[in-house]
Amino acid sequence: MAGTRGGLWLGTQGFAFDEWVGPFYPAGTSKSGYLEAYARHFATVEIDSTFYATPRPSVVAGWRERTPDGFRFSAKFPKSITHDRKLDGAQADAEGFVRTMQQLGDKLGVLTLQFAYDFTPDLAPRLDDFLGRLPKGPRYAVEVRNRGWLKPDLGEMLSGHGAALVLQDLFYMPKMTWITAPFTVIRWLGRRSNIEHFDRIQIDRTPELTSWGQRVRQFLDDGIEVYGYFNNHFAGHSPASLRQFETILSQIA
Repeated sequence: MAGTRGGLWLGTQGFAFDEWVGPFYPAGTSKSGYLEAYARHFATVEIDSTFYATPRPSVVAGWRERTPDGFRFSAKFPKSITHDRKLDGAQADAEGFVRTMQQLGDKLGVLTLQFAYDFTPDLAPRLDDFLGRLPKGPRYAVEVRNRGWLKPDLGEMLSGHGAALVLQDLFYMPKMTWITAPFTVIRWLGRRSNIEHFDRIQIDRTPELTSWGQRVRQFLDDGIEVYGYFNNHFAGHSPASLRQFETILSQIA
């Protein structure tokens, strides 16, 4: 099972996909049973719904109660913070979001600030200040979608705050290997226009996964804790992509 090798946590981006019933979830699995079914196979998941709003405390408590010991949830900050306000005047809401997610206790993985292309490098002082004010304790990661950010200054900033740079497999972004914290986050995203259904692999990503496997093996050898999450749009069916990656990684000495 992913997550049992110490520093490696592999999962998918989201778990509530009806098209997974049959190919991944047993036939007849109800929506209310998706999470329990998921947690029988993988040890971590990135929650997608937090991008749209901070969840109710009761929902977070339910996630914790419905998963086994050792399971971990990662999540994105709400887009009202990262996209709508671009961090401006969003500190109180961010602190509220973090407090809510901290109810997961030791099941909390990484909280990611994912930014859109229009979050530009001139906002670096704002990001620096924002990271410095976040509650201490959780692991934080930053995902940029604008190449202009990818300069040494960003790495230095993130290192100073103990935050990770999200390493993406996204069609228009370079494949980075920067390590700025004792952990890293990899998000295999793909391209939305390439995938229509989420029930099976539709694109052969073996070359990309082999390359990523070599990177991840090096990270693990260097003592870096790795959180990796697959999107359905990467190849068509993220549980299958995850399993393929596990197989590839196991074959790399």
